[in-house]
Amino acid sequence: MAEARPFAVVTGASSGIGLELARHFAAYGYDLLITAEGGGLDDVAGDLAQPGIVVREVVADLARTDGVERVVAAIAATGKPVDALALNAGLGTGGAFLGIPLAAEQQLIGVNVAAPVHLARQIVPGMVRRGRGRVLFTSSQPGPYGATYHASQAFIRSFARALRAELAGSGVTVTTLLPAPTATGFFGGAGLAAPESLDEPARVAGNAFHALMAGRSQVVTSPARNPLQLAARLRLLSR
Repeated sequence: MAEARPFAVVTGASSGIGLELARHFAAYGYDLLITAEGGGLDDVAGDLAQPGIVVREVVADLARTDGVERVVAAIAATGKPVDALALNAGLGTGGAFLGIPLAAEQQLIGVNVAAPVHLARQIVPGMVRRGRGRVLFTSSQPGPYGATYHASQAFIRSFARALRAELAGSGVTVTTLLPAPTATGFFGGAGLAAPESLDEPARVAGNAFHALMAGRSQVVTSPARNPLQLAARLRLLSR
């Protein structure tokens, strides 16, 4: 029955890690609400369709408060409690801070910082009342340039860690995904050259999904062929 199926919300689900996360949820019997700013969600929903699984899509600009509220309203309209919330949407900017237009930085802050806080504040209280729920934040590992981008990711790591501590014993877990550079559209969108060594979105999402289901606090990924890179990034994250 539809009421018995768990329900997951995935932001930034049109491609990359978000799409692969949505595939994992669908494969495990979750109904889904997926959202992204651009088009193509109809195709994604069709790709995710499985017998008995309901996939709803919402096109929304998460840089805008009204876009976030559109997602919140769509979640409420399903009449289903949210069992898993994957806050994966993100924007990047590359280059020196003084060379990036202010409007681009403000849009980045809206999507990367304001939207996850807004959605968490709207959805997590219901999880706490029911005594169960899982929240996944996609952040990133430290790196040079893109000052505002990396600051936004540090905010998410700190916010997720604090929220997890505050929710201890509530039945709601918070997991942070810290992927190494991954083969998505991120680098092109940020105007950056992609590194030579890239992880696969499906592998990253698989690791994140299983960490989320296990209630782990954090999952750090690295291309399977580059364990030294993972060790170096873990040292950075521990500082």
